[in-house]
Amino acid sequence: MLGLGHDVVDVPAFAKQLNEPGTRMRNLFSMREIWQTAQRSQLKHDDEAVHLAARWAGKEAFLKAWCAAISRHAKDGAEVAYPYTLDNFPWVRIEILDDSHGVPRVILSSEVQRKVQQSLGLPLDPVCQSYDISISISHDGPIASAVVMLEI
Repeated sequence: MLGLGHDVVDVPAFAKQLNEPGTRMRNLFSMREIWQTAQRSQLKHDDEAVHLAARWAGKEAFLKAWCAAISRHAKDGAEVAYPYTLDNFPWVRIEILDDSHGVPRVILSSEVQRKVQQSLGLPLDPVCQSYDISISISHDGPIASAVVMLEI
């Protein structure tokens, strides 16, 4: 295992953020994520905020797993260099999308995929990803949760 990340989101607080005037929260999701969320919400007869909160937890869990992997990869005593800061993290380029069976997957843009490989000292191969990303997302009542594991 390279890294493990977990995150929980307070769904009502997240929904409030989504609905605040002038908020840019929706801009942190791709059009595909927004579309899938709308479809899922319609199918389940519930609020989109529930599903976006779960996807947000997935993005946060991915970030935590990646940071854990970078930290583990660093040499003893070496300074850890993260490729992004919280101010420039490419949230929209890390998608939490369901496959054709409704199973969530983490989809990285080619830029982010390259940064992951570089930061972990993995071979740079745009065709064959040299690591796996596993994700589990869930929501129950006011809580959405996600766990992400990076592994070779």
